[in-house]
Amino acid sequence: MGVRSITGIILILALGFTTLPLIFMITASLMPGGDIMKMPYPWIPQSLKLENFYRAIAGNNDSFIFPRNILNSLIVSSTVTVTTVLLGALTGYSLAKFDYKGKNLVFMMIMATMMIPFETIMIPLYMVATRLGLQNSYAGLILPFLVNAFGVFMMRQYYTTFPDEFIDAARVDGMGEFAIFRKIILPNTGPAVATLAVLAFRSQWDTLLWPLLIAQSESMKTIPLYIVKFAAEKHADYGAMMAVAVIASIPMFILFFTLSRYFVGGSAVYNARKG
Repeated sequence: MGVRSITGIILILALGFTTLPLIFMITASLMPGGDIMKMPYPWIPQSLKLENFYRAIAGNNDSFIFPRNILNSLIVSSTVTVTTVLLGALTGYSLAKFDYKGKNLVFMMIMATMMIPFETIMIPLYMVATRLGLQNSYAGLILPFLVNAFGVFMMRQYYTTFPDEFIDAARVDGMGEFAIFRKIILPNTGPAVATLAVLAFRSQWDTLLWPLLIAQSESMKTIPLYIVKFAAEKHADYGAMMAVAVIASIPMFILFFTLSRYFVGGSAVYNARKG
């Protein structure tokens, strides 16, 4: 058996282990609750129970708060993703391509914040948010996460490999620094921007602790809070719970497949240098 065959088998096994939970989630969302607990598990639903999706959206108390919670998560996650990418790219570009006093110290201080667990600053941050009147608001959910130290680090490392010749040529042509960043740097950092966007959106989409503190009203809660409440209720149906998970996963799939072409294609500058 050749190396390619072994590699192919390993990739197929990895694909199987990766997609198996997704297949289970999707098939279980279409089954009655009793069928999900059968052993062995019936991977093909014998009867489609689309009512699970209605129950997921309506909730066990028919409040139909789920669409509002989805909207809240979309607003918070999208805003944080945009600011994380933009501020991370600007800061990373400055740290990678400009020389000024204290640059390394600034970079090390930013990296030091990655060593501090969020749980250690969560209560002080909550007290500050309470004093500022940010409870039960989008500002309270968004402001603490506007910029991300990992995003700065990731973009800075990417920009250190960006060829200085392109930047110098643009400066010779009379282009300003912000124009260089907007027209040359950002369009040619697609893979890094796409990766950071997916990671930032997923991280915020899955955040539970901070919304649990800030969002008291049902109308301001996010997807993770809805899932916890739905699963904790006495008469929650397993099929409906899986339907909730399927609906909650859709935005992540859309974002990933929308940006996947950047992972494969790479940047124009990299392709030009390779050619």
